[in-house]
Amino acid sequence: MPDTPDWIARELDGLRQLRDEVRVQLHLGKAEAREAWDEIEKRWHQLEGKLQAVREGSREDLGEIRETARRLAREIRDGYRHLKSLL
Repeated sequence: MPDTPDWIARELDGLRQLRDEVRVQLHLGKAEAREAWDEIEKRWHQLEGKLQAVREGSREDLGEIRETARRLAREIRDGYRHLKSLL
């Protein structure tokens, strides 16, 4: 992502790594973890959509997109950490 600010790139790298770890553990995991995973995946796709809008020159206010992206990233990170603790 060449046009992505550094903080977003670092955040996404960390989230991808955590996401991959949780995905592997889910194969061995519990049913309750599956429900939590599905909810977090919805947020992941929202975040990706916001970032795609930025790359495509969205008409939305960039400050609003940035704040939404930070909130979604924080929720996703917290969700993945919670899932990891369940497994």
